Formats: sequence, C-alpha cells, structure tokens
Amino acid sequence: MSLTITLIRGLPGSGKSTLAKTLPGVHLEADMFFVNPQGEYQFRPELIKQAHQWCQEQSDYWLSQGCDIVVSNTFVRQWEMAFYRKLAKKYRATLNILVCREQYSNVHGVDEKTIAKMRRQWQEHPKNKFTK
Repeated sequence: MSLTITLIRGLPGSGKSTLAKTLPGVHLEADMFFVNPQGEYQFRPELIKQAHQWCQEQSDYWLSQGCDIVVSNTFVRQWEMAFYRKLAKKYRATLNILVCREQYSNVHGVDEKTIAKMRRQWQEHPKNKFTK
C-alpha cells in the first residue's frame, strides 16, 4: 500500500484548513500546537519553531503507522517543504502539493501587515500549483 503526503500551502485565510478537512488522511498543521486542552487557540510567536518541529514529528509518526497525512501550513518559501520531501522519500510516499489562493478572513487573527510580508516572500513551485 502506497502512502500519500499532501501539503497544502497558502497565505493565512486562503482556505488551507478547510480544504485539509475534506481530504483523506491525518490532518496536521503547526497551529494545532497552540490549541490548549480546552480547545482554545493561544498563539505564542516565540514557540513557532517548536510548533513546526511538533508538526514534523507528528507527520513522521503517522506515516510510520501507515497513515496518509495532510499538512496545511503556509509553506511560503520552498525550503519550508524540504522536510516533507525527505519524508516522502523515506516512506516512498506520493507527495502532492496543493496551493490555496482564496481570501477569507483568517481564523488566527494574522494582521494584514504580516500577510503582506508573506505575500512578498511567496515562492511559486516551478510546476506551479500541483506537484507530484
């Protein structure tokens, strides 16, 4: 049985989490790290590196259990997907990269200045919006 890793990238408010919930596989995102036991989102910017580390560890764990994963993070720069590309090789998994470009209000309250900066830093994939 072949495993699948689906990465969903896009700016805050682009519909990543909404799309991820419709796809088969374990849904993971760094923002889940900031949800407390009561289910409340409490972002702490000083812990963003740990949040991404947690997401990567969870991804490796679920793949090791034979589960497909769907990871929805911003993935603004190409290097931010490098870990997941390595995971795909490690598990001989099919890697799909989807891009969300919609503009909804973002549920995590990311300010417009930060989103504008992310938009300027955005790196397209050479094969554009879908890659295998």
